[in-house]
Amino acid sequence: MQHIYLDNAATTPMAPAVVQAMTDQMQNDFGNASSSHWFGRTAHTELDAARKVIAQSINAKPDDIIFTSGATEANNTAIKTVAHAMAGKGKHIITTAIEHPSVLESMKSLEREGFNVTYLPVSETGELDLADFDAALDDDTILVSVMMGNNEVGSRLPIQAIGERLVDHQALFHTDATQTYGLYDIDVDALHVDFLSTSAHKINGPKGVGFLYRRPGYKLLPFMNGGEQEKKRRAGTENVAGIVGMAKAVSLLTPEVKAKHQADFYGFKQQLLKQLDDAGIDYALNGSLKPDNPNHVLNLWLKGLSTYALQTNLDLAGFAISGGSACTAGSLEPSHVLIAMFGEDSPRIGESIRVSFGTYTTAEEVQAFGEALIKIANRLLARANK
Repeated sequence: MQHIYLDNAATTPMAPAVVQAMTDQMQNDFGNASSSHWFGRTAHTELDAARKVIAQSINAKPDDIIFTSGATEANNTAIKTVAHAMAGKGKHIITTAIEHPSVLESMKSLEREGFNVTYLPVSETGELDLADFDAALDDDTILVSVMMGNNEVGSRLPIQAIGERLVDHQALFHTDATQTYGLYDIDVDALHVDFLSTSAHKINGPKGVGFLYRRPGYKLLPFMNGGEQEKKRRAGTENVAGIVGMAKAVSLLTPEVKAKHQADFYGFKQQLLKQLDDAGIDYALNGSLKPDNPNHVLNLWLKGLSTYALQTNLDLAGFAISGGSACTAGSLEPSHVLIAMFGEDSPRIGESIRVSFGTYTTAEEVQAFGEALIKIANRLLARANK
């Protein structure tokens, strides 16, 4: 049986060029980048080269890039260290109700310490109303953390508009760009962001590595104590092989490639929805269909069909999809994103699936998936109506 992978919002397969770059590094340049001998200096040279590639990808300076184990660490680092450093100026933080768990759990941790967190609501398309943001922002606000694109429904958040509002405000601005870094041309200066997080494994790079951008001039307190790696900003021996792999993955994502991905993924969405329409499947879109959304994510409500039944049957048919964020897999808790959009009593909460496309997804795979989904949906509905 052929297996087709349509869960790229959870993780992506590594590009062959990334695997080769990492293999070469591990075989030939295994030194500790903090060592002063030739092996260490060679590894450090590769570290510097990777840092430059990644900095250029967001119009930053190499010194502003801090390598981490991924976006979860980067999010925790930015949110908690900034909150503690700015606590003397206020205790108010603004975020949204649809953030990644690594952001929401960090906020809950800060609430237990006495910080006041505003969780902005979103519309039924997963979008943020700037009027709600304006109403929440006050003189006590010290930090704003808003994701660039949602990982469950593919909505795009107004990062530039928020950044512009904070130019003359004391609050620092952090964005989790994990789901959008491989799709958009990002300029941290144009967006007016102070911190940006992402992970390599969402862009056909390796797991276990990511980075945090911090605006120059802001002295970031170390989140972990230990050695003096990353210029005393992040202790721990650098994962040079992973960092080299991430830089290679970034170098493959030229503006032309990103634009093609967005166009291809938007086309896949239209293709799949047409299949469902033609077959008379009763469904609704969770989110919106817009060319400038993070178009790798498509979230569908299949009316009357349980998420679990759909996932299980699609898996048995050879198709990998998701019911929501992979970071809550195995949890019995319903999707906090769908609850924020539709309310906890909505039938969508237990009847929706997430399909997510990637670099290697083809139109033929989408066609095959649509056919399988239609067949399974009709079979499950027929069984339920007996």
